[in-house]
Amino acid sequence: MKDYDVLVIGAGTAGLNAYRQAKAQGKTAALIDGGPLGTTCARVGCMPSKLLISAANANHAVKKARMFGIETADPVVNDEAVLKRVRFERDRFVGFVMEGIDNIPEEHLIREYAEFIDDHTVQLSGGRKLSAKTFVLAVGSRPRHVPILDGAEDLVLSSDHIFEIEKIPERVAVFGPGVIGLELGQALSRLGADVRLFGRSGSIGGIRDPEIRDYATKAFAEEFYTDTKATIHSVRKEGGKAIINYDHKEKGRIEESFDFILTASGRVSNTDRLKLENTSIVLSHRKVPAYSNSTMQCGDSHFFIAGDANDEIPLLHEASDEGKIAGKNAATFPKVDPGHRRTQLGIVFSDPEIASIGQSYESFDELVIGRVSFEGQGRSRVMGKNKGLMHLYAEKGDRRLRGAQIFGPSAEHLGHLIAWTVQQGLTVDQILEMPFYHPVIEEGLRTALQDLQKELDQV
Repeated sequence: MKDYDVLVIGAGTAGLNAYRQAKAQGKTAALIDGGPLGTTCARVGCMPSKLLISAANANHAVKKARMFGIETADPVVNDEAVLKRVRFERDRFVGFVMEGIDNIPEEHLIREYAEFIDDHTVQLSGGRKLSAKTFVLAVGSRPRHVPILDGAEDLVLSSDHIFEIEKIPERVAVFGPGVIGLELGQALSRLGADVRLFGRSGSIGGIRDPEIRDYATKAFAEEFYTDTKATIHSVRKEGGKAIINYDHKEKGRIEESFDFILTASGRVSNTDRLKLENTSIVLSHRKVPAYSNSTMQCGDSHFFIAGDANDEIPLLHEASDEGKIAGKNAATFPKVDPGHRRTQLGIVFSDPEIASIGQSYESFDELVIGRVSFEGQGRSRVMGKNKGLMHLYAEKGDRRLRGAQIFGPSAEHLGHLIAWTVQQGLTVDQILEMPFYHPVIEEGLRTALQDLQKELDQV
């Protein structure tokens, strides 16, 4: 049995950063991963999805050119060319990640799966046993199983498989209006598929602000069928199609057939495959290890967790930061220090885009909101992208900008500007002293700041 200072289980974004941090501290460390390498983001997440979205938006832009007086013929979607580019560029991004993995010494990258025997020992799928003083759990996540879809199982695809399809389907049902379902559902719709987007809880795109959530839900429903509180009675396979029996918002209970179903109902941590019951680790109510998000330590134990495995914020930049913190603290254990955490920033690459920054709507004791609508905002109307709302958040008695929710044009860029100002602890008055050019979408941010300033002056 071989001994290490630190064993990192999982060689994704979080695991790679944890391993590098442990090595930087002069510790003996190894990575264990029996699955496909290349990180979730590069293989099946952010990069291939954005490639598909870009193709879809290009097709949509040609159709929309007529509003500017540009007469165009209806564009033709070449499925093979679209999907070929998605896979080619996807593989290129994966290749860049693999270059970094290839630089890891062969003896430090163990291509097997691991299960815990006790607090300090794992058994590999090949039979060997390894021990370590500390462990970093960075095993990532997998798509959540939706039992009602079992009746058409071989026609159900997750985001882990959708980029391997050979052509854009005629009809698609999307289960889950979260980030993945919304992005891919809209992309498939704009590439010619007839899409039905189903949810249960009423949420969409991770939007927490109820006014913006209702606005966004209506906006997407104008483009493709969207029901965020759907009643699905049954799903079965018949004649090579998926048959869904559901309550249509206008037609009542109906049955419709689909070429396939995209399941995007969230992801679950892979920690349940580690046999953590053989250790002393304490699990949270979500059946994943309870941990500190400042140190990534599980309780006061020698276990640390990072990335999607913690079932918290499945974002690449968060996974990277968490891996660094977990790896360093695993190497210096029992000395454990809080790591640097950034202002929360989440972006959905739908159209309009969605951005969530800093404190969320429901986290305030006495919330003060500054509002702007993009419907009348100058530059947005010029570009024909005048749809959306932005809310800026502050706490009563405090003039600092604390957070924001955006559904609108250029939300990915506005979100960054707001996140930077929130992290710097700037007040609304200080931000309004910054330069604003004309005519730009950022003037909408200024309008919302002015509204927030007025609201703060009145409380």
